[in-house]
Amino acid sequence: MSSAPAYSSDVAFTPTVKSIQARKGSRAGYASMEERSSWRTGFTLDLVDFIESQTSVFLATANAEGQPYIQHRGGPAGFMHVVDDHTIAFADFAGNRQYITQGNLADNSKAYLFLIDYRTRQRVKLWGEAEVVEDAELTAKFMPENYRARPEQVIIFKVAAWDTNCPQHIPLRFEAAEVEAIVAGRDTRIKELEAEVARLRKAQSSQ
Repeated sequence: MSSAPAYSSDVAFTPTVKSIQARKGSRAGYASMEERSSWRTGFTLDLVDFIESQTSVFLATANAEGQPYIQHRGGPAGFMHVVDDHTIAFADFAGNRQYITQGNLADNSKAYLFLIDYRTRQRVKLWGEAEVVEDAELTAKFMPENYRARPEQVIIFKVAAWDTNCPQHIPLRFEAAEVEAIVAGRDTRIKELEAEVARLRKAQSSQ
């Protein structure tokens, strides 16, 4: 039976990783981080807000042989539900029916969620274990209201540790709906100004 890791970040910082960090000069800094607090294991209120605002996430799994696979999961804001301070659940919509993620999780429950917000240039990494639950009542509970997709099952993700990354190299991007709202606001303002200009010209010509 394996012993519990000394630090939560050991979920990613394996002995091999630490030896590379030592060779490349970053181990001392990460060792200090481990001694201070290591990575978080429970959710903060800010993280809950971040998770539940996402519309696009990436779920990584690996099969029994260690072959990795990354699957995109998306939906309206709120499609990811924080159940408690260690658990995320979301409806898994029917897709191309390859079931690679489900097969991987059946053989190897280790999983990883990658969340990125291009508008705020934030990214969050979550390590843990996941399972697929085929239960109609639970699936209906986590299905986003009025969303045009066919829910097939639920994915439950138990978080072991999470960490954030710096915004370096993240491109600044906006959702189409956000851009449309900004453009619509600009167009409305232009019409208001044009109407004001026309009013002033009319008033001036009548003098």
